[in-house]
Amino acid sequence: MANRSEPKKGSVLTKFAVMFTIYALIIITISAIYTYLNQTKAYHTECENNLKELNAYVGMQLRKDGANFVEFKEYFKDHYEEMMIPADYSGDYVALEKEFETMFAKRYPGKAFLADMPFEELDEDLKLKYAEYTQAYWLTIFEETRDAFGLAYAYFVYPVDDLHVCYMIDAVRGVKSVDGKDYLYLGDTVETDIDKHKTFWEAWNTGVEPTEFDIFDNEYGHNYAFYTPLVIDGEKVGLICSEVSVLSVNQAIIQAVFSQFIGLLAVLLLGTGIMIMLIRKNFLNRIISLDGSVEKYSREKDENIAEEIRNNNKGDDEIRSLSDQFANMIIELKDYMLNLQHVTAEKERIGAELNVATKIQADMLPKIFPPYAEREEFVLAASMDPAKEVGGDFYDFFFIDEDHLALVVADVSGKGVPASLFMVIAKTLIKNRAIMGGSPSEVLTDVNNQLCEGNDEGLFVTVWLAILDINTGKGLAANAGHEHPVLKRADGKFELVEYRHSPAVATVEGIRFKEHEFELHPGDTLIQYTDGVSEATDIHNELFGNERLLTALNKDPNQEPEQLIETLRKDIDEFVGEAPQFDDITMLCFKFFGKK
Repeated sequence: MANRSEPKKGSVLTKFAVMFTIYALIIITISAIYTYLNQTKAYHTECENNLKELNAYVGMQLRKDGANFVEFKEYFKDHYEEMMIPADYSGDYVALEKEFETMFAKRYPGKAFLADMPFEELDEDLKLKYAEYTQAYWLTIFEETRDAFGLAYAYFVYPVDDLHVCYMIDAVRGVKSVDGKDYLYLGDTVETDIDKHKTFWEAWNTGVEPTEFDIFDNEYGHNYAFYTPLVIDGEKVGLICSEVSVLSVNQAIIQAVFSQFIGLLAVLLLGTGIMIMLIRKNFLNRIISLDGSVEKYSREKDENIAEEIRNNNKGDDEIRSLSDQFANMIIELKDYMLNLQHVTAEKERIGAELNVATKIQADMLPKIFPPYAEREEFVLAASMDPAKEVGGDFYDFFFIDEDHLALVVADVSGKGVPASLFMVIAKTLIKNRAIMGGSPSEVLTDVNNQLCEGNDEGLFVTVWLAILDINTGKGLAANAGHEHPVLKRADGKFELVEYRHSPAVATVEGIRFKEHEFELHPGDTLIQYTDGVSEATDIHNELFGNERLLTALNKDPNQEPEQLIETLRKDIDEFVGEAPQFDDITMLCFKFFGKK
């Protein structure tokens, strides 16, 4: 038994741990989603601001050159194919600068570039050399900017027409070979679809820095692109462009979310562990202790365990209340078991006595059929099925003298023991009084007066009493509130014999009961019964009724009395089905042949 309790304890703790873990994971997941959304918005905003700042920085550098840069752009448009910048210059524009300065000093000794000799007055060779040096310088500036800000690309472009764009200072450069040497390929002109580059064309057409990115996912990568128009002396020169990798932005977001996830996970797991320990100490251990005590009581049935339960659960909460209730239940259970033993013993005693009473009652009724086997004037059968162990219905038949037979069917009000005791008294009084002689009316009158004496319980009995001359078939019958008999003539079918009743016996003292004459002919059959037949009820509370009674009897009306009773009882059982029997069912069938 001890082993059986351990899994219970473990399961409770496990369930709490699982519950809190699930709770922690839900909180962490919700927090991660919320953080991801916020970080995404924050990083996009930060990314946009950074790109604005670096574009502004590069734009400031370009505007410092002012008109010189404009002149350089115009020269580049027409001569970029002539410009030769070594492919391996690696950002070293200084060598190109020195070549230009040396050539300028030789061509124009004693003069200073720009101050004494503007760009447009230079000869073509110097112009080309200056353009190569300037191109390398700005390529270096854009490369350094790209590397410093962690960009994917940084470049300067200008539209050639409404569809094409020239990459003047490009972070991605091809290589061309001239006389066996590799040089940078400049002036790459590409088609730029307005539907795919809405922000680009918006920046160029309006001259205003846009508030959104262009997003590209192509052979150059998955990037955000931001554009800043370069305006010098009121003239749009081109667009400063910077691109940042979407992957790098997402990695930064994920890293921030992951860092917060790990931190929150650690806090929640620590909190969950502390919470489980506190719950275990303050609640679970007490519940487990209560479970063990209850299980111990189920094994040992020791009422002293009630005091252990009270002592082991201190506190002022629902668990203490539950412990006290269990302790009280143990004490009350002992008294209940003692009472139950007493009630069970008493019930068994009453059951045994009822069984004896049932047998006694059955023995009081005639039960040998057919009776009077030596008599050829009639055949008789009867049955009584009580609704409880003992009933209030009874039937009887006996000879008053050699030629007169008394037939009795009666029904005491109520059921059970009181009705059965009243039935014994009524049956005894009716038989004793009938044997003394007199008509059915006289018999019932005297019995009524006797039963009314001391009838404080108000019980009464309906009685059908007939006295028949078995030689002639003539008789007298009195009906004290009982059912109408059913009669079948020898060549006919069963029909109800209806007439006015007298009140039931034991209702009012001093009543004189009506009686009527009847006559049976050879071959006639008479059936009398109690209301348990006609008022048998099915599960839908529908009564068996007189019509079903006559239908059942007329299926084969020429059967012998015992078979007629069996047929009628079978039809009643089929009609009632699963419904319980509420009343005693009693039937008496008499078939007359007369004196041979």
